[in-house]
Amino acid sequence: MDSLTQLIDGFGTALTPTHLLLAAVGVLLGTFIGVLPGIGPAMAVALLLPVTYGLDPTAAFIMFAGIYYGGMFGGSTTSILLNTPGESAAVVTAIEGNKMAKSGRGSQALAAAAIGHFAGAMIGTVGIVVLAPFIAAHAVDIGAPDYFAIMILAFIGVTSVLGASRIRGFASLLIGLSIGLIGLDEMTGQSRLTFGSLELADGIDVVIVAVGLFAVGESLWIASRLRHGNDGPIPVGRPWLGRDDLKRTWKPWLRGPVIGFPFGAIPAGGAEIPTFLSYVAEKKLSKHRDEFGSGAIEGVAGPESAASASASGTLVTMLTLGLPTTATAAVMLAAFQQYGIQPGPLLFEREADLVWGLIASLFVGTVLLLVLNLPLAPVWAKLLKIPRPYLYAGILFFASVGAYAVSGQVVDLIVLFVIGVLGFAMRRYGLPILPAVIGVILGPAAEQQMRRALQISDGSLTGLVNTTFSVVVYAIVVVILVWPLVRRFTRSRQPVG
Repeated sequence: MDSLTQLIDGFGTALTPTHLLLAAVGVLLGTFIGVLPGIGPAMAVALLLPVTYGLDPTAAFIMFAGIYYGGMFGGSTTSILLNTPGESAAVVTAIEGNKMAKSGRGSQALAAAAIGHFAGAMIGTVGIVVLAPFIAAHAVDIGAPDYFAIMILAFIGVTSVLGASRIRGFASLLIGLSIGLIGLDEMTGQSRLTFGSLELADGIDVVIVAVGLFAVGESLWIASRLRHGNDGPIPVGRPWLGRDDLKRTWKPWLRGPVIGFPFGAIPAGGAEIPTFLSYVAEKKLSKHRDEFGSGAIEGVAGPESAASASASGTLVTMLTLGLPTTATAAVMLAAFQQYGIQPGPLLFEREADLVWGLIASLFVGTVLLLVLNLPLAPVWAKLLKIPRPYLYAGILFFASVGAYAVSGQVVDLIVLFVIGVLGFAMRRYGLPILPAVIGVILGPAAEQQMRRALQISDGSLTGLVNTTFSVVVYAIVVVILVWPLVRRFTRSRQPVG
């Protein structure tokens, strides 16, 4: 009841004209910045830090929260329309969303993403109010073996349901893990696969990999086939969601937060793993699983809802423990420290007005995000009316700008197009793209958690399975691997009638 009273007071803070305006500006800036490949919400918040020096802390963080949610949604817009993820959490959306756009259903995909973000953010923000102490208390107990087990689950889950065969899925994963090895070993400082280049010592940014494999690879693939097919504009299709679309999406919208929120609250979690797992879950549960890979709307609604709820979960851990689980949360933590505020268990007591005003602004920003972006879905979709040669030339241009913006180095452009050629080759030989991106995102973290677990157990492999949580996760992995074999065996034993 005390939390509810403080939340009502927070709405009194968030609904002042100045704070409403800042929330709207944050949502708009976040959406537009999220649309640009390589310039995600973390960079947006970092760039705007100096701008907020003249604002009071509450106003600054209300604006930052709008940028965070807006950036998450903006990244999905280019994933759907141009197959170009604006940030890593939008990678999964490109799988089904871009296929929908190519078949003339771009407006429906964007609407499903917008409502998914609304549902995920609303449920996730309620989770902040109700479950923050519980989630934070349990997140502290999760150790290196548990992190490693979760990442193995993500690897196995996605490679098992994508592509023409499991072998191709694991081959794609191996490519991503190899790219993830590039750079300095965080524990020993030894360089790996840098070929003597100092520019590669920091590794390859995941945004460059995602944009190269998705955007550049797709553009080269389309360019190689334009003369063999229709090179006219892609149809936009009718706006809004039909009754059948709503029937297929309401359950994924509600399931996404169940997966996304807890993972966002786990230190070192973020939105990547829950979006991957949400996609896998929707493919398993859908009655239209044959449409997956060719434009299933559930594959947009579920992951987008999970990503938005994960953003809320991220704020739980940052506010209650002072632990940032994403790059954006890390920048926001730096912003707190800039104002002389230290997030942690005492934050809710010492800065109650700021915290509850921020939480209330999340509800307000979520509504603003839906109100602003749902009517814009048909407008965004009209980008697809551009003739395809010009459209994909534009994609290459913006992909190059986004890659260069990551660090301002020419070598990033070279790496971008090398990875783009690799993406083209993967399409040519039927290798799915997503496992490679997963390998790059989670590979280094999985290696680090595995080595920590082995160090704690003095090199014993039992250190990887010495918790109940990790044993349960590995049991799920075994089921995922063995179940198709068991099903195939039982079918072969059935008598032909």
